[in-house]
Amino acid sequence: MARLMKEWTIDAFGAQNLKLTERPIPQAGPGEVLVRTTAFSLNFRDKLVLENGMGMPLAFPFVPGSDMAGVVEAVGSDVTRFRVGDRVISVFDPTWIDGQKPGTARQPTSYALGGLNQGVASEYVAFPEGWFVHGPKSLDDGEASTLPCAGVTAWYALVEKGRPKAGDRVVVQGTGGVSLFGLQIAKAHGAEVIVTSSSRDKLDRALELGADHGIDRVKEDWVERVLEITCDHGADHILELAGGGNLGRSLQAVAVQGRISVIGVLEGAEISAPAPLVLLKSPVIQGIGVGHRRALEDLVAAVDQAGLKPVVDARYRFADFREALAHLDRGAFGKVVVEV
Repeated sequence: MARLMKEWTIDAFGAQNLKLTERPIPQAGPGEVLVRTTAFSLNFRDKLVLENGMGMPLAFPFVPGSDMAGVVEAVGSDVTRFRVGDRVISVFDPTWIDGQKPGTARQPTSYALGGLNQGVASEYVAFPEGWFVHGPKSLDDGEASTLPCAGVTAWYALVEKGRPKAGDRVVVQGTGGVSLFGLQIAKAHGAEVIVTSSSRDKLDRALELGADHGIDRVKEDWVERVLEITCDHGADHILELAGGGNLGRSLQAVAVQGRISVIGVLEGAEISAPAPLVLLKSPVIQGIGVGHRRALEDLVAAVDQAGLKPVVDARYRFADFREALAHLDRGAFGKVVVEV
């Protein structure tokens, strides 16, 4: 008799439709590895995908989640990257290995896990070997599971594209997973980091984590404070997490020929900014669609070498996946992890 496993699925949009289902553990086919999931972490994207699919034609029943850590339990024929017992983490978009992102001007899509590909909220997954990389040796599985999306997004924006140097002024918006990775990565490269948040408590925690300045964006004009802190130089790099009209505010705060990495859509998917500032400041406004597999491998190496520790706000049991999503919805300081 086939061994059974549990996984979370939906048959229709809406987190209220999540249910814990059971099916046979898959087999590792040619070129595939069977991985026992030990932890997965949540992203704001997971919430949006559950709500409406983010415009993607999801295949139901649908398994959510993109970021996991686990242990290889079996390998199919022709597998060369891994062997049984290896600790691995998933690749967010397994079609993007390095260099230019796949896709065309007409169809700039992403074949990410928990989207056009099935997700990882499951006790076991059987995926092609190229969909994984070796996990970091210095992190536990819950911490390691935070790297594939949030960690790589910050790394790709700051290091791969931004190439920070000592003394750069970096503005990080908010205190979610990407933001706190950005804070830690920027500090590791010698940058002066400014964090904005609507929570004084979270700002205090960000300062304890190493931020140089904290701006309460409810009580203060964060753009003016950035300009004051930098003596009107502005921010060399801004991690733009809000979206909507906030891009215009980031454009006011960015330095001449600085960089704005557009990452989040918390305040709206339609972004706007004044054209005169775009022309006068000549900034780089870079959309960040997470990052490729090689960037994830670089991040893993940097984590082990520099001792970077992801910030995990809470850990939930597999059976409490709904509660973990509710925590994410309330707003986390760092990452929310589900341990399997």
